[in-house]
Amino acid sequence: MRVSRQVLREYLSVVTRPQGWPVTITREEALADVEGIMTGCDVLEDGPLVTASLLQLCREVAVGGRQIHDANIVATMLAHGERRLLTFNAADFRRYGDRIEVVGE
Repeated sequence: MRVSRQVLREYLSVVTRPQGWPVTITREEALADVEGIMTGCDVLEDGPLVTASLLQLCREVAVGGRQIHDANIVATMLAHGERRLLTFNAADFRRYGDRIEVVGE
């Protein structure tokens, strides 16, 4: 299994944001979760290849604003030869359907 550094950051951002979750976790638990994910997964690095992929993707797919974050996930995948994305937010990734396979719909 593979994960991008961006996804790790977004996980921390979401689970540590004050909001009405049915089950809350502490900051320490969230950090431990990320460390566990990093231990069990290959971490896909961001860098020049990902940036080049992102720029090309943005030329080909009409995205802007917050959609750039999802585009960067796809750009990271493409730069690292990954084609399958597990997400519970499949709607945001449908626009990339000809480039990736969305799993978890």
